[in-house]
Amino acid sequence: MTKGTAYIAHTADETGFIQYPQAEHDIWSQLYARQAVNLPGRACKEYLQGLDALAMPKDRIPQLAEIDAVLQVTTGWKTAAVPALISFGRFFELLANKEFPVATFIRRKEEFDYLQEPDIFHEIFGHCPLLTNPSFANFSHMYGQLGLHASKEDRVFLARLYWFTVEFGLLQPKDGPLCIYGGGILSSPGETLYAMESAVAERQPFDLLDVLRTPYRIDIMQPIYYVIEHIDMLDEIAKMDIMSYVTKARQLGLFTPKYLPKVKVSEIVSQPVS
Repeated sequence: MTKGTAYIAHTADETGFIQYPQAEHDIWSQLYARQAVNLPGRACKEYLQGLDALAMPKDRIPQLAEIDAVLQVTTGWKTAAVPALISFGRFFELLANKEFPVATFIRRKEEFDYLQEPDIFHEIFGHCPLLTNPSFANFSHMYGQLGLHASKEDRVFLARLYWFTVEFGLLQPKDGPLCIYGGGILSSPGETLYAMESAVAERQPFDLLDVLRTPYRIDIMQPIYYVIEHIDMLDEIAKMDIMSYVTKARQLGLFTPKYLPKVKVSEIVSQPVS
């Protein structure tokens, strides 16, 4: 869903099996080991329960059929192998059909800590455990149906809803500590620690209109996170008249960004030297 990528997804054979080189299995293993240390005490219990249910291998990239076997039984979802980049239309179509898009490539060693494109570690490790949870799965399904019928202009606002929930959402139970449910955080060691421990980042109670009006950048640590009280709150959000809020957000306009604009290399080069 960005303009270009340096990655090419692997293609499955006629049985659906994907052959990954050992070097890529090694990267998966290293990523898994690092997050296995970071997530206890930080990831929400529903995610950890899903991680246990999936029982994904730690020493190799899992086959999608292994993930599907668990998702189908728990919530009726399955994965869908996709290229490194897909259109918004295709993305919404898959979610509306209870298929979670998984780009079948993994990041290179030089992009170990940060990758703009969602790779298989982000999708499988970050998101699929919570797809075993009915509330999260239902919200994802509703979101796909909503986006599938939305205009191009409205989809821009809907993207912010997905960003601040499914990707970068935090959870604060009344009877427990702050924890993570957003897959963009759960698959990122740096963001896991930053989202939970940074004194700079803002953590605001979830407000649908505010979320739809909040700008974001994909290439920085998030300056603001929105917090829900419990995972079942996603069911409550799914029942709201979200498109009426989108209309109101478009009328009111966006908040002032809490980050500096991205500077292009050409702009840096063209600056006068004092």
